Amino acid sequence: MEFFFNPATIALVGATASKTKGGYAILKNLVWGFRGEIYPVNPGYSEIEGVPCYPSIKAIPGAVDLAILFIPAATVPACVEECAAKGIRGVIIESGGFAESGSEGQRLQESLKEIRKKTGIRIWGPNCMGLVDPLKRHYFSFMNPGAVKDGLMPGPVSLIVQSGMLSAAFLLDIMSNGLTGISKACSIGNKVDVDECDLLEFLLEDPQTEAIALYLESFTDGRRFIDLCCRSRKPIVILKGGKSKKGAEAAMSHTASLAGNHRIARNVLAQAGVVEAGDFKQMIDLCRTLAMVPPRPVDRPGRVAILTFSGGAGIVSADLIEGKPLLVADLAEKTKEALKAYFPPWMPVSNPVDLWPAMEVHGRSKMYSASVKAVLPDPGVDAILIHAAAWDASAMDLKGIADESEAAGKPVFIWFIGKRDTISGYQAEALELRIPAFVELSRAIECMAAVFRKSAPCGSGDRPAVTTPAALSPRLQKVVDAAAGPMDEYVSKQILAACGVPVVEEEIVGSTDEAKDAAARLGFPVVMKGVLPGGVHKTELGLVQLGVANRTASVKTYRALKKKMGGKGRVLLQRQVSGRVELMAGILRDPQFGACVMLGVGGVMAELIDDAVFAMAPLTRKSALELIDRLRSQKLLQGFRGGPPVDRVDLADILIGLGNLALAIPRIREIDVNPILVTAEGLIAVDATVVLDQHESSLLFRAITR
Repeated sequence: MEFFFNPATIALVGATASKTKGGYAILKNLVWGFRGEIYPVNPGYSEIEGVPCYPSIKAIPGAVDLAILFIPAATVPACVEECAAKGIRGVIIESGGFAESGSEGQRLQESLKEIRKKTGIRIWGPNCMGLVDPLKRHYFSFMNPGAVKDGLMPGPVSLIVQSGMLSAAFLLDIMSNGLTGISKACSIGNKVDVDECDLLEFLLEDPQTEAIALYLESFTDGRRFIDLCCRSRKPIVILKGGKSKKGAEAAMSHTASLAGNHRIARNVLAQAGVVEAGDFKQMIDLCRTLAMVPPRPVDRPGRVAILTFSGGAGIVSADLIEGKPLLVADLAEKTKEALKAYFPPWMPVSNPVDLWPAMEVHGRSKMYSASVKAVLPDPGVDAILIHAAAWDASAMDLKGIADESEAAGKPVFIWFIGKRDTISGYQAEALELRIPAFVELSRAIECMAAVFRKSAPCGSGDRPAVTTPAALSPRLQKVVDAAAGPMDEYVSKQILAACGVPVVEEEIVGSTDEAKDAAARLGFPVVMKGVLPGGVHKTELGLVQLGVANRTASVKTYRALKKKMGGKGRVLLQRQVSGRVELMAGILRDPQFGACVMLGVGGVMAELIDDAVFAMAPLTRKSALELIDRLRSQKLLQGFRGGPPVDRVDLADILIGLGNLALAIPRIREIDVNPILVTAEGLIAVDATVVLDQHESSLLFRAITR
């Protein structure tokens, strides 16, 4: 990637003297900012803007590190081949007219992939806005040259944006407000070669980047992306487009039907410590905040002291904090005594701290400084939120507040309210001092919540090696090798049992005599089920009978089940197990992230409650326990209505085993274990389905499980 970001020489193919064309804008930006050699390429000119112009790439006399292409799409493949022959290591294709434009464009894009494979040249784009680096004055883009000269404030935040024109509009918006410093902005377009993973890997090592924001509509390699996020020591914020599309309708299990279109991505991103944004400006505000105040996850909510000029503003702040991983802090008596020295005798000290009566006596400047000094040392306070109206902002010693914050190791956030022209200067000053400052109260609290979120920050994840599951018996192996689609419950549970999942004691029977004998061995009452090939939801088919109490009932139930199945299928007897809490676990092979583990509320309540969480396999014990903690229905796990609490370690081991099984056997498309009952003896799976893809290679399974 180095030659994209730090080239010594650049060729611009499609340079033009026509001031209405993108090729002219790119050249003007290069001439204004780039300090290396520039080689415009266009056979129609001998020079443009005083820079010698060449008729072709091969006519350039010296070596070229990078080429920028802004020419008709149909001419791009031949030009890329010419660049490769010249020894140019990378091209940025800013032309449109590729896969986004239809079948012919798709054909052109595929030809670029073939050229990449054949020559090794790296291709950025096509259909993108290129690269902007205000720190180095590298504007490798056709964005408006006038806007470039007006200035993009350098700073610690780098952007990766999939959309081309959106990135241009977004950068112009950032430049207009002057409050967000940008290190690098990368528009990647159609991602024929260079993708978000390549750029993320570069930016993670870039000393000028402290936080990274991404707008993506898809993940080229989801597993690599998550691995990079897990290794990152820098905050990563993502805005994901395309979340509302309808999920797959062909799902065969609850596991798949609960996944939806975006739920897996949202959960896997949280697993890796990525913060998800809801819109573009929130993405930047979150990223900017986390660059200034690195995430500090705690086992409890972050405790906030609110210093306000208005009792009403304090109340609204407390309301907004509720439901976030934040609490309104309980101030220590020592803190209250320190504040009482400034408050009128009739004014009690509480949090939110209403400073206005004390300001009337001691002045605004004195009270802002004194209250910060009193509250920051409080061991029950993790952060301060200061409210400042436009008329108060001038009274604040922002440098002093920043110094106090740094000394205490606790962040201070500021909400400014009032006339925009007045407060924008104070907001910019605060940001320069690395104090997160906002003009919207809700955004201030959202960003504070991101700092204290419960999920682990980027860089704290670990990617374990896959543990090979136990070998299957020769008989079961033969069944699996021949199977495709959903396997019946009995075989599915045998596979899971071999991988350490605790399953209910059960037997398959083929006659009334076998049913009587099996029921007696298992002990009454028993559950009897009709097992049909491909029949996943047996309850809906009327093929489950609970509470079979004696031999006579077992014979009668056996005959009834066989009749319902038209003489087909098999009958399964299980020891009847009771538990007040039903969970479900499973596997779904996501097209972007591969094998993902699911945990949710199970049984008949699965679809009604709709509480399910996902994580990308493989899991460690730590990440499996974090997955369990992300369920909303925590009360169910803690011992519901006097029932036994869930053994979280045992549940974590089940989730780890499921993930390893799916990674070891690529033919597994879905696993649905539902329900898992929470009993006094522990967790036990009483129903399960393993869904296999169509046969590709039974030898792989044999090699892994041998």
